[in-house]
Amino acid sequence: MTQTNQGFDTLAVHAGTEPDPATGARQVPIYQSTSYVFRDADHAARLFNLEEVGYIYSRLTNPTVGALAARVAALEGAVGGIGCSSGHAAQIMALFPLMGPGCNVVASSRLYGGTITQFSQTIRRFGWSAKFVDTDDLDAVRAAIDDDTRALFCETIANPGGYVTDLDAMARIAEDAGIPLIVDNTTATPYLCRPIDHGATLVVHSATKYLTGNGTVTGGIVVDSGKFDWSASDRFPSLSQPEPAYHGLNFHGALGPMAFTFHSIAVGLRDLGMTMNPQGAHYTLMGIETLGLRMERHVANAKAVAEWLEKDPRVEAVTFAGLPSSPWAERAQRIVPKGAGALFTVAVKGGYDACVKLVDSLELLSHVANLGDTRSLIIHPASTTHRQLDEAQQIAAGAAPNVVRISIGIENVEDIIADLDQALTKATA
Repeated sequence: MTQTNQGFDTLAVHAGTEPDPATGARQVPIYQSTSYVFRDADHAARLFNLEEVGYIYSRLTNPTVGALAARVAALEGAVGGIGCSSGHAAQIMALFPLMGPGCNVVASSRLYGGTITQFSQTIRRFGWSAKFVDTDDLDAVRAAIDDDTRALFCETIANPGGYVTDLDAMARIAEDAGIPLIVDNTTATPYLCRPIDHGATLVVHSATKYLTGNGTVTGGIVVDSGKFDWSASDRFPSLSQPEPAYHGLNFHGALGPMAFTFHSIAVGLRDLGMTMNPQGAHYTLMGIETLGLRMERHVANAKAVAEWLEKDPRVEAVTFAGLPSSPWAERAQRIVPKGAGALFTVAVKGGYDACVKLVDSLELLSHVANLGDTRSLIIHPASTTHRQLDEAQQIAAGAAPNVVRISIGIENVEDIIADLDQALTKATA
């Protein structure tokens, strides 16, 4: 049996790894080494010329990080992957080979607040820009694309609201425009959705979240479908033309489907240095082994909690796409048929002040700036993760002042509901 026809849970345990040839160790070792001995001068030259795959320096490649990237690539149906220092680093790494001064990315307006800030403010320092659009308005998405657009960007299940993006429609628009679709699949994970199956070119993850699953690691992953023709136009010279930052190598001409992956390692990691550490990669590898099992519980718990909240008179609205009342219920069945994730928002009667009192009154749920943990988590985005946005931007991102974001964990669901019940009583008294 080959990896191409193995099941998800088998790949989650085995993909990208094999017993250590030197010791027989079954779990992937933590290769805590900065550098690797070359067999001879010719071997070193071949590695630096990308004529042979191997290890040079751990800012570029590391066996533990490489195993993780290969595992996520297998789960996502990709040809290759790159381990990065964080989810934010993964986003910059995804854009880096595509962009140049004056270029723009068209992005969903429903994104994590930190991503909106990164795209609206920080990338301007590179001479890049972003246009934010409601991805339910497909005509607006098409209209936003111009000759300088180099990618579309969206989240499968948007943070914070749990909104589900129509990836098939976005992929068709990207294909018609001759640009790649980049999808942040952090909240869905490849267990619930493989964006490449819906036409995505690149997929990014914050490994900090569900992949690791226990709040111990900061990391990111980029994987490439290997299906985009980087040479079809002159828009992507770093991949389709001689790369001056790598002695004139034409990455797409020389490496074909692996062009993006190798460019990201040989140029991106070399010069940006957004490298994942091997110990963090090791933790994430172990976390992924139980990803399928965890996601089943996350989804089941989220559905039960959302159904309870929707009926509660102290709650104005619940955005969980797994509810039959959700405007995205039909789309969720098509994009994420195993479940609509475990992240959603709750509008609390009493507005901003009631939300603040709610998070201060919880005992089981932790008030933290994270999601995708085995523990149930809550945050008030308007006063934290989306605080840097004005109210109109907060509302557009699904993080209005009267909204809290809940990431449902894998505890006994009765205990999660009981804690929310007592906190809502205090918050709306």
